[in-house]
Amino acid sequence: MQSRTLGRTGRDVSVIGLGTWQLGGDWGDVSESDALDVLGASVESGVTFFDTADVYGDGRSEQVIGRFRAANPDVPLTVATKMGRRLDQVPSNYVRENFVAWVDRSRRNLGVDTLDLVQLHCPPTAVYSDDAVYDALDELVAREAIAAYGVSVEETRQALTAIARPGVATVQIILNAFRLKPLDEVLPAAQRAGVGIIARVPLASGLLSGKYTTETTFAENDHRSFNRHGEAFDQGETFSGVDFETGVTAAREFAESVPEGVTVPQAALAWIVDQPGVSSVIPGARNVDQARANAAAGDVQLDEGLDSEVVRIYEKYFRDEIHARW
Repeated sequence: MQSRTLGRTGRDVSVIGLGTWQLGGDWGDVSESDALDVLGASVESGVTFFDTADVYGDGRSEQVIGRFRAANPDVPLTVATKMGRRLDQVPSNYVRENFVAWVDRSRRNLGVDTLDLVQLHCPPTAVYSDDAVYDALDELVAREAIAAYGVSVEETRQALTAIARPGVATVQIILNAFRLKPLDEVLPAAQRAGVGIIARVPLASGLLSGKYTTETTFAENDHRSFNRHGEAFDQGETFSGVDFETGVTAAREFAESVPEGVTVPQAALAWIVDQPGVSSVIPGARNVDQARANAAAGDVQLDEGLDSEVVRIYEKYFRDEIHARW
């Protein structure tokens, strides 16, 4: 597993990390035992970067990671968490008092004095331009409550605003073979500024696993059932905002372009790793086999032919539908 520097944090992390939304909630039920097994299998496979949030299972994901870390104190890990969605998503809630409370809660959940990286969790657009927000985050760094901070965004314009701020270490953004807009401006701007890019939703909520058909169904408490049209949160977080049936068709064409000896999801992850400016890709995993297979994508070498196929498929199915939205 190769490593890259995670932007202005200065930390080296694995190019394939682990997203732990699945271990908290909104993806069906995952037992704590299974969650700990997923963390262990990921680390055994070379993963050194976990991404979580204070709202995943109302802190359950953070707590499981905290227990894993306590049981494995010698494992070199960087854990990024997120804050800002415990209250209504309005600019007036993104203030110092709330930041302190949220950070303290995450420190307790994770069992650490200093959080490695805290990201604002897709706040309203106005928050990214608020000087007081960055002053409060800088204060938390000075107090050593957090080592570094970044942002998670829904839209490329939000990413560009954040990248211009000198204290922002990382930007987390949806980037996959069905969501190419970040390649236009965000990744080049991040490279110039030395800001790390964390690519989330890399398999388009499983569409790029190559396993779904139009008849595939999901549990009622899985966001792929209840948020297809943005009923609960931003539609872009579910199947990258693309229509499910269209995504299944496009994924079939993507699978036909995958080189022999490589699985469809491994090719999808490796393609993201190959994009200049990406620090780490954070697929989720619900079981040990998924965790190991995802980590193996860090060693996959792709030829240039897949890149042209990704662009062709995007132009055919998705550009008109989603490019202007995010």
